Amino acid sequence: ESVTGSFASFIHAARPELLSQTVRQRSKRMILDSIGVGLVGSTTRVFDIALRYCRELYSSVAVSSVYGKPGVKLSPTLAAFTNGVATHSMDFDDTWHPATHPSGAVLPALLAASQMLPPNTKPNGLDFLLAFNVGLEVQGRLMHFSTEAHDIPKR
Repeated sequence: ESVTGSFASFIHAARPELLSQTVRQRSKRMILDSIGVGLVGSTTRVFDIALRYCRELYSSVAVSSVYGKPGVKLSPTLAAFTNGVATHSMDFDDTWHPATHPSGAVLPALLAASQMLPPNTKPNGLDFLLAFNVGLEVQGRLMHFSTEAHDIPKR
């Protein structure tokens, strides 16, 4: 099976009931931690620069929230980018080896995408946790296949 085929098979087979209680609890903690770090990061200079830049870009679909800025909405893509900058600007977000910060990349995209969905199709809590974990797994598999990632020294 190809790498792409293995990803597709994994994603297609993912079901909420496959998430163990431990995975659910740890995922919730990771999400809360990531949002907390993002809120602190929304007070940094680099976040202000990213937000200012993104607000200047035209978008007709400004539906997604920005960490620490009540009432500010951006397109899902720009909100995910800006919130990712906020999370990574403090560099306190979760990590694993090979070196990556999984929640800081996955959660902002998932939150932004969730906000763009029509109200009757928004994910429930368990579906959200499943999407979060699928995102983490895909990121981990991508890192596993990256030769550059394995050149990073273990810490």
